[in-house]
Amino acid sequence: MHELIVKAERLTKIYKLFAEEIAAVNNVDLEICAGEFVSIMGPSGSGKTTLLDMIGCLDGITSGQLEILGKDVSKMTEHRLVNIRRGKIGFIFQDFSLIPSLTALENIQLTLYFAGMKQETQKSIDLLGKVGLGHRINHLPRQLSGGEKQRVAIARALATEPKFLLADEPTGHLDTENSQEIFDVFKQLNQEKGLTVIVATHDAELGLKAGRVIYLKDGKIVSG
Repeated sequence: MHELIVKAERLTKIYKLFAEEIAAVNNVDLEICAGEFVSIMGPSGSGKTTLLDMIGCLDGITSGQLEILGKDVSKMTEHRLVNIRRGKIGFIFQDFSLIPSLTALENIQLTLYFAGMKQETQKSIDLLGKVGLGHRINHLPRQLSGGEKQRVAIARALATEPKFLLADEPTGHLDTENSQEIFDVFKQLNQEKGLTVIVATHDAELGLKAGRVIYLKDGKIVSG
C-alpha cells in the first residue's frame, strides 16, 4: 500500500468579505499517494491556490480534517507547521521568488542555511546540473531567462530533499516552449526519482501531462 502524502476529509476554507462568506474550498475529500504526479486544474477562482496553500501548511483550514505525511495538521501550532514546511515540502511559485542580488548557486545555499542544513557547495551545483543549469551557477537572476529562473527555483525546492513538491502556476510567466520544458522537468523528477509532484495550473494542455488530474469548480472537486 502506498504512503499517503495528503488525506483531506470535508476540507473547507471560508473567507469573510465584509458581510459575505466565500467558500474558497468547499467540503473536499482528497487522497494523494507517494509517487503520484497530480495536476489541480480549474477556472480562475475555483480554489486551486487555496487548496495548495492548505496542503503546503501555508494557510489554516476553517473546518474538516487534513493530514500531511500522516500527521494531522488541522490544529497544529505555527511552530510545528514551520517544521513541516521547512523539511518536508518543496515550494515553487509563479514569480520564481529568487533573491536578485544572489547567484543561482547562492539562492540554493541560502535555502539550506534557513533550513538549518549543511551548505554543501557541490550538492547545490549538482542540483543545478540536474535541471540543466550547470553552466549558469554563477549567474544572477537578471542574467537568466524566465525558464532558467524557474529551473533555479526547482533546484532550490529540491535542496532540502522534500517528501513532495508543490508548484502553484509555475509556468504562469513563461512562454509555451519554456512551460513545456518545466513540466518535462517535473515529469522526469516524478518518473526517475519517484518524487511526488502536485501542480496547480490553468493550462489544460500542460495539466494533462500529469498522471492524474483533479478538476476544481467553485471550491469543489468535480472529477479526479
